[in-house]
Amino acid sequence: MKNWFTNNSGELPPFVHNRRLRRIMIFISLIVIYGIVISFLYNIVASLILIVISVVGLIFTIVMMNEISSDTNRYITDLSYRIHRGEQESLLEMPIGVMILNDSEIVEWANPYMIKYFKDENLLGRKMADIDPDLQKLITKYAASNEFHTITWRDHKFTMLVQKEYNSIYLMDITRYANLEERYNDEQISVGQIFLDNYDEITQSMTDQEISNLSNYVTNELATWSQKYGMFLKQIDDDHFFLLAYSKSLTAIENDKFNILDTVRETTSKQNFPLTLSIGIAYGEDDLNSLADQAQSNLDLALGRGGDQVVVKSLDGTARFYGGKTNPMEKRTRVRARMISQALNELMSASDQVFVQGHTRPDMDSLGACLGIRRIAQMNNKKCWIVLDKEKVHSDIQRLLEATKKYPEIADSIITPSEAMSKVTDSSMLIMVDHSKPSISMSEELYKRMSSKVVIIDHHRRGEEFPENPMLVYIEPYASSTCELITEMFEYQPHEEEPINRIEATAMLTGIFIDTQRFSMRTGTRTFDAASYLRSAGADSDEMQQFMKENIDSYLQRNHLISKVEFFHKDMALIVGEEDQVYDPVTAAQACDSLLTMSGVDASFIITKRADGLVGVSARSTGTINVQVIMEQMGGGGHLSSGATQVSDKSVADVKKMLLETIKNIDDNE
Repeated sequence: MKNWFTNNSGELPPFVHNRRLRRIMIFISLIVIYGIVISFLYNIVASLILIVISVVGLIFTIVMMNEISSDTNRYITDLSYRIHRGEQESLLEMPIGVMILNDSEIVEWANPYMIKYFKDENLLGRKMADIDPDLQKLITKYAASNEFHTITWRDHKFTMLVQKEYNSIYLMDITRYANLEERYNDEQISVGQIFLDNYDEITQSMTDQEISNLSNYVTNELATWSQKYGMFLKQIDDDHFFLLAYSKSLTAIENDKFNILDTVRETTSKQNFPLTLSIGIAYGEDDLNSLADQAQSNLDLALGRGGDQVVVKSLDGTARFYGGKTNPMEKRTRVRARMISQALNELMSASDQVFVQGHTRPDMDSLGACLGIRRIAQMNNKKCWIVLDKEKVHSDIQRLLEATKKYPEIADSIITPSEAMSKVTDSSMLIMVDHSKPSISMSEELYKRMSSKVVIIDHHRRGEEFPENPMLVYIEPYASSTCELITEMFEYQPHEEEPINRIEATAMLTGIFIDTQRFSMRTGTRTFDAASYLRSAGADSDEMQQFMKENIDSYLQRNHLISKVEFFHKDMALIVGEEDQVYDPVTAAQACDSLLTMSGVDASFIITKRADGLVGVSARSTGTINVQVIMEQMGGGGHLSSGATQVSDKSVADVKKMLLETIKNIDDNE
């Protein structure tokens, strides 16, 4: 009996050490004792028999519990041994490099997989910095991270983990998978559209032989360029090409800044037939139909910005712009103006009323364009509302609004954004003039309400932010002003109604006059045609001068700002206002314009604090420097020769530093 409860060494049986088995044994014993006691009360013979059976049962139960406990212990011991052996084998044989350092960064241990990258040299007892300085730098760099990082070391790609608390470094070689990923990314398809901006205009005056020579040159140049970078090029029309490329090729031509633009432009200019290219390229999608649509959209964006440039953009990514160094060439025709005018008339006829709005802080071109649209709507027997926040206008706009009080039908049609929201219906139409960015509209809320029925008329280069599905778009970056574009539409309106009146003609001519810097910049033959029409319609030059007059405070502020001019970076001038002084944006822009009249100044910038707490930046150029690109890099936009942006949560000094860094980065990349 003693052997059942002890082993050879005199210790208790295994099951006694198992708390669960021990409790089961106690429970069974208590039940047996209770049963024997009860049986003695009724029948002694039965009790004796029960005692014998119970003793045999207890002996069997103890034996079985010992076996169960012994088997369990053997299994656990075996499993622990195998796990321990597996851990040792893993450290030595698994394809992960492991290295342990001490607090002095001396190697204490490294597994064989790690040692092979050191060509089996002796590592133990040596400082990591002496063995491999590059790896030491990586270890130091990621020591505080405690996360996995992808690194490149000794021409291999690794996933590296540094556990600082244990002084352990783990490296997994992922070179093969990294190469596969790189190859996959390099072989992603990109789709492009190439358009010859002014092919039709240039070839109109050329002979057949000259046209053939020009076409052959452009085709050969594009074919050579595409073959150089391993791309597929197919000519679709005389002025249209289709491009297929791998992402690797796209990266290469982006690094080369699309020099094909300069090559074609400069060569054709020397032959007195200046031809420019616009390219839209899409990438990042597996669906070729989506890529083709995005490529066309990118091409439209490039053309909307004036052409002679490239737009590279994925479906949901940010657009990258290249080129755009030249002023867009005038290619508008009366046919296009007539087609746009007729399309606008049809859209007005299908609407119950028309709303027109310019941008925030409106200038004369913006409000003059609104007045022109109101007149066109009236000539088409449609009610038109001009949306304007009268509390946020400059002195010239205030004088114009004061002058409109003599024309009750005009004054009554000027309403606030909240009034517009109460009048709009599902059948109404919204016309955005002098801008195409909804975020700078006079009422962005009104745009969102009418986003499915929007018409855009603008002369600024189109930016990345743009209404999703406008009904009609008339963007002509080469035009001097939006007023010029709208003036041309009057010729194609019904003549039964009252024509443009004196105040409308004066406002629109003032808009053209200011936007062209008194007809000194961005003017073409159509600009003077429009000005002549407005003058004949009754535009009053004396009233124009009244609108453009400055008050004494603005005059003094402008001269004060000009006195703070400083020159930098070749032929650029910069004015930086005081941190604690607020300047009117129009006054600041006028000071920036004035700098261009100085000898040797090709571009001017001004940075001032605005009343809304933002820091405003205005930029002007004679055309030799593309200030639009600079302003776009800072979150704004504009023309090649005129741009602006507003920066939040930064001081005037910070914005100055940002501007200088942006100009430097653009120069370094050219």
